[in-house]
Amino acid sequence: MAEPSATETQSAGQVSPGPVSPGPVSPDQGSGVVGAVIATRGLTKRYRGGQLAVDGLDLTVPAGSVFGFLGPNGSGKTTTIRMLMGLIEPTSGTARVLGRPMPRAARTVLPRVGALIEGPALYGFLSGQDNLLRYDAADPTADPRTRRERVAAALDRVGLAAAAGKKAKAYSLGMKQRLGLAAALLQPRSLLVLDEPTNGLDPQGMREIRALVRELASDGTTVFLSSHLLDEIEQVCTHAAVMARGRLITQGAVADLAAGARGRLVVTTPDTGEAARVLKEQGAGDVVVAEDRVTAEPPDRDLADLNAALVAAGVRVRGFAVDRASLEDAFVALTGEGFDVAG
Repeated sequence: MAEPSATETQSAGQVSPGPVSPGPVSPDQGSGVVGAVIATRGLTKRYRGGQLAVDGLDLTVPAGSVFGFLGPNGSGKTTTIRMLMGLIEPTSGTARVLGRPMPRAARTVLPRVGALIEGPALYGFLSGQDNLLRYDAADPTADPRTRRERVAAALDRVGLAAAAGKKAKAYSLGMKQRLGLAAALLQPRSLLVLDEPTNGLDPQGMREIRALVRELASDGTTVFLSSHLLDEIEQVCTHAAVMARGRLITQGAVADLAAGARGRLVVTTPDTGEAARVLKEQGAGDVVVAEDRVTAEPPDRDLADLNAALVAAGVRVRGFAVDRASLEDAFVALTGEGFDVAG
């Protein structure tokens, strides 16, 4: 098996900037946005052939947040992250990370950033533990005297202590993701950048990684997490931005984004056919019948009147409520289309 190249090695753990003695960096220093750990203005990436991957992105990531970067596959999320980490040059626009311009200040910024981008690059013939030892040895800021202790702690934190001696080529996809996350956690970080961190994990593994992200945030680390899973973002993130076809659709606190969309009306009744007919007559949209429930987009009218119309038509209403809007509802309301995770 070929060893990872220097560029590939940057996709997990610390994105290596070379030897540096970083000074203190204020998150909002020179960013133009007070308290912003990441701030971009007009950030654009156009590839050869004219493909526009990221189009005029204005993004603000508050310090201390768990920030979800949300969008279907191919929406420009990974390209944006690679520009933020200095792995590729933007075509135009600016990006600041921890208050410093990227990629120009990479040598100062990157020692304070842990990253897992597009999956970890691993030496398959080495054990998980030896991979982390190799990563840590490549970090000019890492103390070699505490290397083995920190590697053991990182493996334990992601649930790989028992597999530390197993060769990486025998790891499952989910175990490789965990090992990449462990590499990002070898040192204390001001910012942790995770690109699809639960990719390949089973439901239990996904829950554990979400709990770890919350723990890191409670310790003061800002977490920037990209995903195409709306449910994942909604469960773990305090703030989010939605990308589609290379453009930013919206950003803000997760609760505010969901509040901007109307929830689904849910009517529980044995008379589903009649209930569906009445709801359509009353202006409800997207009426769906499933067993003893009818769901719909609420019409622009008093819901008490809608309930009264159902009862007047002889519908035996056993439940009548509007479910809280989700991020998926917000996405559909903003874009007019579904969230195609296979796109």
